[in-house]
Amino acid sequence: MEIYLYVALFAPLASSLFSALFTATPKKTFTGIVASLLIFAAFVSSSVLLTHILKGGEAVHVEMMTWMATGDLYIPFGFVVDQVSVTMMMVVTLVSTIVHIYSIGYMDHDKGYNRFFSYLSAFVFSMMILVMSDNYAGLFIGWEGVGLCSWLLIGFWFHKESATWAANEAFIMNRIADLGMLVGIFLIYWNTGTLQYAESFAAFHSLDTDTLTWIGIFLFIGAMGKSAQFPLHTWLADAMEGPTPVSALIHAATMVTAGVYLVIRSNELYDLIPHIGLFIASLGAFVALFAASMALVNRDMKRIIAYSTLSQLGYMFAAAGLGAYWVALFHLMAHAFFKALLFLGAGNVMHAMHDELDPFKMGGLRKVMKGTFIMMTLASIALAGIFPLAGFFSKDAILEAAFVEHHFIIYSVLLFTAGLTAFYSFRLVALIFHGEDRYKLFGIHPHEAYKFMLVGMSPLLLLAIIAGSLKGTYYEMIIEMLPSTEYHIHNHLVYWIMTIGTQVFVALSIMYAYKKYTDSKITVPDGTSKMENSFMYKLLLNQYYVPYAYETYLVTPYRELSDIFWTHVDMKIVDATVDGIAGIVYGTGEATRTMQSGNLSTMLKWMVAGTIGLLSLAVVFGLAVRYSGEILAILSGLGV
Repeated sequence: MEIYLYVALFAPLASSLFSALFTATPKKTFTGIVASLLIFAAFVSSSVLLTHILKGGEAVHVEMMTWMATGDLYIPFGFVVDQVSVTMMMVVTLVSTIVHIYSIGYMDHDKGYNRFFSYLSAFVFSMMILVMSDNYAGLFIGWEGVGLCSWLLIGFWFHKESATWAANEAFIMNRIADLGMLVGIFLIYWNTGTLQYAESFAAFHSLDTDTLTWIGIFLFIGAMGKSAQFPLHTWLADAMEGPTPVSALIHAATMVTAGVYLVIRSNELYDLIPHIGLFIASLGAFVALFAASMALVNRDMKRIIAYSTLSQLGYMFAAAGLGAYWVALFHLMAHAFFKALLFLGAGNVMHAMHDELDPFKMGGLRKVMKGTFIMMTLASIALAGIFPLAGFFSKDAILEAAFVEHHFIIYSVLLFTAGLTAFYSFRLVALIFHGEDRYKLFGIHPHEAYKFMLVGMSPLLLLAIIAGSLKGTYYEMIIEMLPSTEYHIHNHLVYWIMTIGTQVFVALSIMYAYKKYTDSKITVPDGTSKMENSFMYKLLLNQYYVPYAYETYLVTPYRELSDIFWTHVDMKIVDATVDGIAGIVYGTGEATRTMQSGNLSTMLKWMVAGTIGLLSLAVVFGLAVRYSGEILAILSGLGV
């Protein structure tokens, strides 16, 4: 099995390096094809490893070589394929393969075609290191690699100021959070003497609660940044400036779920500190509602889907915080399929609408984009949690976990959020595909995407439909690894009331969205309506003014303070000191170079003067050494 591990890990690296060979050349279609085939090879290898695990095989564990060995510190390049990591490997490689194939068509006319595939494959390689490492140090390497590649991909169109700003925002905000994670890793080594998962987990049981609490807090700070949890959430929506395939891969299925993976992987730590788990669950529920509310009024198609991702990440953290780790991982997997499908469908719409993102300027696109319409509608149904699609099974399990654990406030928040999710999802579908053909007012002539792009998206469509039916098989696999309590409501009447009630609530939300946004009277808002000028609308549209607060109270003061330090400290003190020293040296050189006149008599005079000076110094130092005792006594008497 080791050979499959190596292929799954290094095929993306080979893909990145191959594409990098052609970054300075014009577009070459075979670059995307070869890159896609190599990523597919990683998917096939991951599938073989999954089959091995499903059949009850032992976890595959390899140590390639020693990375660090100093004192008691030993960190190998070690990788493990177990029930948790193989789930993530399947999600990453499957979605990556589809995104690579899709990108062949989507990036067809982009000048950076070859460079794009190099960056995209490098990201997949970093993600595989993150999920396959058997220690926290290896996880951190992959973690930072993912951060670097996301910066490259978000800012891929670097000629756009908005793209470079978004890339820098994502990079800086994640680095702030990563500092917390790094402190957590330092604390693990300081208290356990190891960074290996198995050994550190065993050592956690002997540590006091306070130490474990601080480790859990600092690790979760890192997770908050990567998974865009409040208050480190603002970068996620802004990251939509990158190409749509990047959004599908990074912001739906892989990078943003890394924080959830970290909490799940560290489940033995968080089981020992349930109060931190409750905080994580509460924050997750808050973020789920917080993000969903902002999606209600937004007029940017990709941002709406991004807010949806943020909301669903809240669901995952809510489950993980309650100890339902396998449920969180199951929702992570199911969500990756239908959310990636939504993003890729949005990419089709963008191409058809000449990069227009305002759904109010679309309408009636189902007539010319039937394939995309079907796919995005079914993905939205899955996202809303309608039976029998994937989202129903995973979201229902999270709601059951909250109810069974008697956290009724969290349950209520998540239930209400489910209704909001259904509303804004079908608000988007209604505005894009139904109603009047508003795009005609702007002289746009939309068209369907390439057939091979639709065919490439079809596995995601299939999984969005059937992934929920895999819940039983998944549970049987994961029971070997994670705390795997089945969160069942034993009172059947209560269970059916909750399940049917949730479905009715969600269905009514969908019906209301269709009724409101398929009206023939829908026009492009111009900011004059009563609703657009209401306090709540402006509050949601401006993201609760959190970005404004950051800009006003953090960024602006920091920039002004930087200007002060630059103009007054750096220029007037630091630079002035350096320039002054340089001036003294220069002036001394100017004054003394006249000594080098070339006149023999003058040179002899300076030689004699120098000799006398050196002899004088020698005499002074000799006397000082000879009478050092007496000199010290005199100085002591003077109180020096």
